[in-house]
Amino acid sequence: MTEGIDSFVEGDAAARAGWASKGAVAMAIAVILAGVYAVEGGYVKDPRDPGGATSYGVTEQVARDYGYRGDMRRFPQHCDGPATICADAVYVRSYIAAPGYMPLVEIEPAVAAELIDTAVNMGPRRPNRWYRLTMNVLGRTRLPDSTAALGPADVTAYRMLQAKLGVVPACIATLDALDGRQAAEYRRLAAANPKLRAFLKGWLRNRIGNVDRRSCGKGGG
Repeated sequence: MTEGIDSFVEGDAAARAGWASKGAVAMAIAVILAGVYAVEGGYVKDPRDPGGATSYGVTEQVARDYGYRGDMRRFPQHCDGPATICADAVYVRSYIAAPGYMPLVEIEPAVAAELIDTAVNMGPRRPNRWYRLTMNVLGRTRLPDSTAALGPADVTAYRMLQAKLGVVPACIATLDALDGRQAAEYRRLAAANPKLRAFLKGWLRNRIGNVDRRSCGKGGG
């Protein structure tokens, strides 16, 4: 799995940033995606889910946008052999690189894992905003209340939080804050849409607290 992910990293933001340890970044991404896949499972088509048919957490619409025209029950998880469209490719490009999470994969994989998992589940706009609000509260920064992709100022804000609280405490505090906002949003969605109430317990069980706090501090700083 890491070999395929490494190829995506080579052609992505990590390579352009000149990182010396792209293999370590690819390994971190592989671990993060394994956690996402463990929650998402394989093929699912629940009529109550507005996302429709999904495979490894990739919705049919997203797969079609990437050019996949086959049956979603056979959508590949890894780009092995001739496959160039797979769940790994979708995640790395759309839910890691595009939202600006690549630098955090290197600095603090646990925080990156939380953002990536949430982006897969609800799109990146919410976690992007929650991240900035969290930095503003914990680090007393003044990041904009924006849903845009993370940039250098957002990454700098996290480094400043590490310097203020310490590497591990900064990670734990960030994860707790992000989980709190995510849980509140799940409850809001379930209250607003009766069709989603059936998913609330599963969301809270599988997506809140699912990033192990003991994994904090494993990044390259």
